[in-house]
Amino acid sequence: MNNNIRALRAKLRWSQADLAEHVGVSRQAINAVETGKHDPSLQLAFNIAKSFNLTIEGVFDPTAQE
Repeated sequence: MNNNIRALRAKLRWSQADLAEHVGVSRQAINAVETGKHDPSLQLAFNIAKSFNLTIEGVFDPTAQE
């Protein structure tokens, strides 16, 4: 699933560790989602979107193929 987490983090000058702390997961989990190695759980997707004050669709594109 494509996402724009890296760009959103860059706007806020957050590291993967910063985002991980905001959503309560490890930096490695954020890396895996950000790079498309793993799709997030629904709860994690909501938490990530909430961290950026966006909808899930504002962060993730489930229709895009990598």
